[in-house]
Amino acid sequence: MEEKKQSRGWCGWFIVLIVLAAIAFAIFYTVRLKMHKSDSDAAPVPGPPGAIAKKYADALKIATQFLDIQKSGKLENNQITWRGDSALQDGSEARLDLSKGMYDAGDHMKFGFPMAFTATVLSWTILEYGDQMKVVNQLEPVQGSLKWITDYLVNAHPTDNVLYIQVGSPKADHSCWDRPEDMREERPLTQVNTSAPGTDVAAETAAALASASLVFRTTDSAYSSLLLRHAKQLFTFADKYRGSYSVSIPEVQTFYNSTGYGDELLWAASWLYHATGERSYLEYVTGKNGEDFANWGSPTWFSWDNKLAGTQVLLSRVSFFGSKDVSNSNVLKKYRESAEAVMCGLLPKSPTATSSRTDNGLVWVSQWNALQHPVASAFLAAIYSDYMLSSRTARLSCDGKNFRPSDLRKFAISQADYVLGDNPMKMSYLVGYGDKYPQYVHHRGASIPTDSTTGCRDGFRWLESDDPNPNTAMGALVGGPFLNESFVDSRNNSMQTEPSTYNSAVIVGLLSGLVTTSSVVQSFA
Repeated sequence: MEEKKQSRGWCGWFIVLIVLAAIAFAIFYTVRLKMHKSDSDAAPVPGPPGAIAKKYADALKIATQFLDIQKSGKLENNQITWRGDSALQDGSEARLDLSKGMYDAGDHMKFGFPMAFTATVLSWTILEYGDQMKVVNQLEPVQGSLKWITDYLVNAHPTDNVLYIQVGSPKADHSCWDRPEDMREERPLTQVNTSAPGTDVAAETAAALASASLVFRTTDSAYSSLLLRHAKQLFTFADKYRGSYSVSIPEVQTFYNSTGYGDELLWAASWLYHATGERSYLEYVTGKNGEDFANWGSPTWFSWDNKLAGTQVLLSRVSFFGSKDVSNSNVLKKYRESAEAVMCGLLPKSPTATSSRTDNGLVWVSQWNALQHPVASAFLAAIYSDYMLSSRTARLSCDGKNFRPSDLRKFAISQADYVLGDNPMKMSYLVGYGDKYPQYVHHRGASIPTDSTTGCRDGFRWLESDDPNPNTAMGALVGGPFLNESFVDSRNNSMQTEPSTYNSAVIVGLLSGLVTTSSVVQSFA
């Protein structure tokens, strides 16, 4: 009898052990499954704007001010105390009002090619991140700056096949050092037309006006329609009369030389597809023109000269959010795969990561205006990350190694933080942000006291002065560091200290994407 009891007791304990083991295994399996799912499943869709990142909000409010500093013409609600009306007669020789627009950099030239790119990037920023910009009260100021450019671009297109692409003579302009308010030098006009075509600049202008038409569609439908009409005409002109403006007008090669026009044609057609919904524009980029110009699978840098990476990301939006009959296009998949190749090149731990970086992780491509490429790249990375999140796309595969949307955002943040002071110089390259930033910005208006009376030539004493600029070029993104991460703050060092309007566009775009989290809209229309 005692033996049976003992045997029964051992049997009971054995059953308990089996049950406990089963429970433990179930817990282990569940935890492991959750860990695996968290590694592979998409993160939750962000939803409406979340908590504000104060650092990026403060930087964005500063960055937008440089757009006001660069405005030409009769200023409205001017908040820049050292700026006034200027270039009021621009365009008069052709009986056009080209007084608006923006000065290109530290000079007083109006170069249509980079200015149109500036407008396109500002439009894209508003369309993707308008809700985030609105939260920090920067949507209206940037819309106002955008319209200041598009007003000029519309006036610069007086007839279907004529586009004025430059105001001012670079030789005359660069022979003077004066405030824009005091300019007396001649301001000749340069145009492209059927006998001197400029496909690249005309298509970029079409992209600017098509994207801006989407920005103003709900607030000013008449203006939006005007912009779209000009965009269509310019695209037709650009496509029908093909030729690079750098070939037609060789003198522009010294400043904004175009390396080709195929990227602008695809870029413009992509924006026109978003603006109109017309299949013909989608067929344009997915047909023979795509085969001729898209350069699928070969990552490129996004810039005022090369729009391919931007086009690939923009068309990925169609792949992510478009209707199935469109998004399943094999050619659109090629654009998206090319966009992913760009992203993989940017991610530091990717097997295909670019080696074009400083020791501290800043993407570095060119010693002239070094910051344009990392900031533009980070802008694209932020957008693509948000496309992935909003579409619940969990992973990006880079040569067999997987990355999440958060990895792209971390890259974008790393470039923004470097610009804002997390660098070996411990200097913010965004003028006005932080405790230490460039004091000798290569910018005429900033370098000359407002109470000074100077002519064309005697103003050069302010270029040569050892004193810091009397006026702060608030929000200027300067050229940036050399590859060894050094920076010489000198007014004569235009390679590093000159800001540009198109730099402002990409830094405004990047900061708008980082100021908070938010779902992107599935359609701009």
